[in-house]
Amino acid sequence: MLHIRKQVEEAVAAIRAQWSGTPKVGIILGTGLGGVAKNITDTVTFDYSQLPHFAASTAMTHAGKVVCGKFNGMDVVAMEGRIHAYEGYTWQQITFPVRVMKALGAELLIVSNACGGMNPQYRQGDIMVIEDHINLMGGNPLVGVNDETLGERFPDMCEPYTKTLVDKALEIGRKNGYAIHSGVYVGVLGPNLETRAEYRFLRGIGADAVGMSTIPEVIVAVHSQMRVLGLSIITDMCLPDALKPADVVEIIATANNAEPKLSQIVLEVLEQEAQNA
Repeated sequence: MLHIRKQVEEAVAAIRAQWSGTPKVGIILGTGLGGVAKNITDTVTFDYSQLPHFAASTAMTHAGKVVCGKFNGMDVVAMEGRIHAYEGYTWQQITFPVRVMKALGAELLIVSNACGGMNPQYRQGDIMVIEDHINLMGGNPLVGVNDETLGERFPDMCEPYTKTLVDKALEIGRKNGYAIHSGVYVGVLGPNLETRAEYRFLRGIGADAVGMSTIPEVIVAVHSQMRVLGLSIITDMCLPDALKPADVVEIIATANNAEPKLSQIVLEVLEQEAQNA
């Protein structure tokens, strides 16, 4: 991990050459948060290919850009699209942008994803605020020699998702009349979807939703002593006794339909952060 600090410094220098802001918030604009990017003003945008040590995003609907700018006068930095382990990247490559956000000054990470719902009380298109997670992805970005300047060797994970932010997101969603839940997200490697037996197992160990992202970034955010807000769109239902083949077109349409709700929650959280800045 010791070499990561030098790589982060090089990426930060490339951004600082064109943008002088100090972001309070870093945002990973995964599925469902495209609308947030439209509310960032005075933007300076970088393709991942323009920045040292950034990997290329190959996932559908992920633009692969870093957007620096302002929201209500507050500096923010956002990733349009994320990197996944199933694309063949290392855990360090996947989480590298979070390291860069922290080095630029971000104290809060907001992350979103599309996922499958396993809780029978959920419905397709609902929002889930992540209150906890289970890591079954088969790896961890903190493995290796620890750099104490980046974070402590054994970061505590008793509250990886900041409870005050979980409560705030739930309050915003309910105020706006959205179907919103708090739940446990389980991360798996992918890229294939799960079998009926696997869905039964994942539900049995306490997961409400399943996806192929988010957890590595959150681990690094906690290691970096950042607050975290995690949001999921339930894009399809994964109930073993009523399982049908996944329809990617339908999943994307569900995510797009839910995007205004997710964006509204994030925008109101950002407004409160700007007021407290």
